Amino acid sequence: MPERGALLLAYPGHRERISAIAWSPNGRSIASGSWDKTVRLWDAITGNTLLTYAGHTDRVHAVAWSPDGTRIASAGRDRIPRVWEAITGNTLLTYSGYSSSVLAVCWSPDSVHLATASWDSTVQVWNAATGETLGVYGRHTEKVLAVGWSPDGRWIASGSEDRTVQVWNAATGQIVLVYRGHRAPVTALAWSPDGRWVASGGYDKTVQIWDGSTGHPLCVYRGHEWGINALAWSPDGRSIASGSDDRTVQVWDAVTGQPVFTYRGHAAGLLNFVEAVAWSPDGTRLASGNEDRTAHVWVWA
Repeated sequence: MPERGALLLAYPGHRERISAIAWSPNGRSIASGSWDKTVRLWDAITGNTLLTYAGHTDRVHAVAWSPDGTRIASAGRDRIPRVWEAITGNTLLTYSGYSSSVLAVCWSPDSVHLATASWDSTVQVWNAATGETLGVYGRHTEKVLAVGWSPDGRWIASGSEDRTVQVWNAATGQIVLVYRGHRAPVTALAWSPDGRWVASGGYDKTVQIWDGSTGHPLCVYRGHEWGINALAWSPDGRSIASGSDDRTVQVWDAVTGQPVFTYRGHAAGLLNFVEAVAWSPDGTRLASGNEDRTAHVWVWA
């Protein structure tokens, strides 16, 4: 068995920085989005490219795989989120609700709806099959950089340049709480698998864990030297992986905030920030991507 952190695969298919990574629910494939305007779907074991989605006309900032495994949603600087078939790459839907860049996207747990976050300070919720806008959440005062749907489907959390994370009712848009623990823009967030906790990271170099219903803090992780770009909670809920401008992925205990492992496998160039990180569904591997244009798959357990 390879040791923890051993590189299993380096995927070299992109021509620009990798800004987003998502595993398929069955763990066999990985979708990566890039500033080269493409989303590439590739085999998680061999690294063979399965298809290239070239529907975007500008940088891709976000990629999310539907929980039922059939579709991929992607969004970026061209202001038009897209839903496409994971097997064929055929575009199923384009959403025209934005006039500025779309920075984040997430699916509802039932694969019916999408939430997208934008430079225009809003989060829009829409039907993934029809494109019908179901609601526009506009309580942030700056760009919304991160969005996540709770596992039970009841809540949506959004992180913003206004330094807050706001949790709100997915059906009504009613605000539930505003978390104000960060001292800089909030760039990434993730719900725990059991839906109790939210992890949020930002340019203040911290990742903070707090109760998603009360905002009560659990712990703060301060291991990074630069800002946080990406977060992923392990499937068993015990660990969190964070990708940073300091060119590392750090894995740490989700309850105590104690560091467990630091991955330094990406190129060590000055600006090779880690932009994306994702756990495999079985929790045995991590995928990460950065400005060196490669995606790495490496051993966790």
